[in-house]
Amino acid sequence: MNNAERFGVEAGLTKGGCAMRGTKLATGIGMLAVVMAASGGAVACGKQESGPAGIPPETVADYVHAVIEADRTFYTVQIVERLQKRGRMVASEDWRVKHTLPLPAQFLMESGDLAMKTGTKVQYRLIGAWPINPQNGPVTEFEKKGLENVRTHPERPYTETVTSGTEQVFHALYADRAVSQACIGCHNAHSRSPKRDFKLDDVMGGIVITIPLGKQAG
Repeated sequence: MNNAERFGVEAGLTKGGCAMRGTKLATGIGMLAVVMAASGGAVACGKQESGPAGIPPETVADYVHAVIEADRTFYTVQIVERLQKRGRMVASEDWRVKHTLPLPAQFLMESGDLAMKTGTKVQYRLIGAWPINPQNGPVTEFEKKGLENVRTHPERPYTETVTSGTEQVFHALYADRAVSQACIGCHNAHSRSPKRDFKLDDVMGGIVITIPLGKQAG
């Protein structure tokens, strides 16, 4: 079962129609509000072993990832794929110049950039195992190890807590799968793509979520 099926937004789904999709979007918005509140709790209490228990950063990361996946899958399947099949609109790499739709990967990266500009401390970004743009590949040892791990075990995230000075930061890397033909068609046909044999549900890269935990208890 691919991600589109897991989130119940594959093309042609009729159960509940627009009302069902509206409910899912409303649920996603509500969940995002809960996550932002939860992340604040994680920052305040995440590593205070003797203090009151907060929401574990692993749980917060799972919440954030669920919202990201739901939004991106809905955009990919119900907007990009559906409009392209009907010949009404296409998605392209230079969407700003051609006034087209952003590619699904660009949609995720742009939303991550916007999230950072709001000042939120919880950040996320997309990295590719075989990126068309080398700048979108893994940079840190955590990202390199994480991509190797999720390619073998895509059902669970690769996590790590690191200390920088007195600050602790939690990282989680989730498998980024090919959820639709729009995803694999772009990579398989692109002249700069280092891999051109992707299939549906293949792991194409990873989604990195970063959550600050605050100062390390002295």
